[in-house]
Amino acid sequence: MPISSKGFARSSLALIIVGLLALIGIVGTTIWLVERNRAHFDEVTEARAARTAAVDLRNLLQSAQSSQRGYLLTLDDRYLEPYREVVDRIVPAYELLDQLLLPYPEAEQPMAQMGTDIETKLAEMDRTLDLARQGDLQSALGLVRTDQGEITMERMRTLLDAIVFAADERTFNGVMEQRGAVGALRIIAIIGALVIIAVVGGAAWLVLRYTREIDTARAEVETLNRDLEARVGERTRDLMRANEEVQRFAYIVTHDLRAPLVNIMGFTSELEASLGPINALLESHPDNPDDPILVEARQTAADDLPEAIGFIRSSTKKMDGLINAILKISREGRRELRAERIDLEALVESTVSAVRHQVAQTDGDVVVKVSTPPVFSDRLALEQILGNLLDNAIKYRHPERPIAITIEGRQERDGRIVIDVVDNGRGISAEDHDRVFELFRRSGNQNVPGEGIGLAHVRIMARNLGGDIQLQSNPDHGTTFTVTVAPDLRAIAKSKD
Repeated sequence: MPISSKGFARSSLALIIVGLLALIGIVGTTIWLVERNRAHFDEVTEARAARTAAVDLRNLLQSAQSSQRGYLLTLDDRYLEPYREVVDRIVPAYELLDQLLLPYPEAEQPMAQMGTDIETKLAEMDRTLDLARQGDLQSALGLVRTDQGEITMERMRTLLDAIVFAADERTFNGVMEQRGAVGALRIIAIIGALVIIAVVGGAAWLVLRYTREIDTARAEVETLNRDLEARVGERTRDLMRANEEVQRFAYIVTHDLRAPLVNIMGFTSELEASLGPINALLESHPDNPDDPILVEARQTAADDLPEAIGFIRSSTKKMDGLINAILKISREGRRELRAERIDLEALVESTVSAVRHQVAQTDGDVVVKVSTPPVFSDRLALEQILGNLLDNAIKYRHPERPIAITIEGRQERDGRIVIDVVDNGRGISAEDHDRVFELFRRSGNQNVPGEGIGLAHVRIMARNLGGDIQLQSNPDHGTTFTVTVAPDLRAIAKSKD
């Protein structure tokens, strides 16, 4: 099933959201696991520090006690060297351990007891050593035999062993927690990678499928365009042939109509000339009101015949104007267009200069705003188009305001040349916007002479130049005629060939 643009957009958005959620999940879980790892690492570090401090304190106490016992047994000062080295380090070691165990309220009471025991043990060892140095060895040994120092030492050793065991257990648990966190992080990374790979793969598949469908559609469109261009070219040639046939038919018809029209006009002149002898004959007879034939003849010669001849003349004159109009349009349609390089601004200025004096008589003005590159078109057709539109703007001016005409020229993005002829005349009613381009059709008050072929002629010429003409009009503001022509008539001529 083909993927529509909306379907592609929705699917892409869904994949982006899934990928974003997966990325957020991976990042969030990673940060959480890293924080947990850091907490476990800190816990392991604190446990190792507490264990080290407890072992150090235990070793110091044992070293001090062993040195005391050795001296009491041998009275050799060499055995006092370890005692002198460690005795001053015992209290700082205890304070360090107590500081490390502050976060654990359950260690407060045992550590306080240990502080007391350390003071007691140090006092007992100092006392025995002083007695031994003074020569009272028996009193010193008696003090040792009371086992109070050993009991105190055993109590401290038991507490320190418990601290070491607890530290080892915390270290083990912390390491296991770290391993668990690392394993979870590995699993999350693998799952996230799989999700991202799936999202990227789905997006790539979607893009490739959509691109493939676009390429297929483009190929189909190109094929259709080629077929359409061929059909349009064929239809254009058919229309051109039909148009040529219509133009030839119009020329033949109007040419054939002119001959009887000339005869009618000639015989009308002869009828008018015949009125002279008839009137002379009637004048030669005296008036006789009792003669109805003479009265009727006088009325016919004086009133009826001149009136009939006048009607015939006006009708033939109108018919002659229509035939001339059809011939003009027919000739224009059969005229071969000649494309030449034209400076459109200069052409507009030249056309405007021919009517500027008529505009000036009404205190009006014509403004030219043309900014187009040179065009390749038929100069005569462009001059006739602009001339007709300017003549209409002057003929159909508003009686209550001076003529104001603006001619603007520009080039659209597709290359077409657009010319706007804006006037402030009496305007064209909405229902006549299309009719005014029909042959012999006029709009509004018919107080201005004309056959109604000007705009029809303009439309034919504009279409011959590869464009068209449209209008926008409001009786209160005037009319804007928009003429479009091809920028290069030579390309159109080649397509016709």
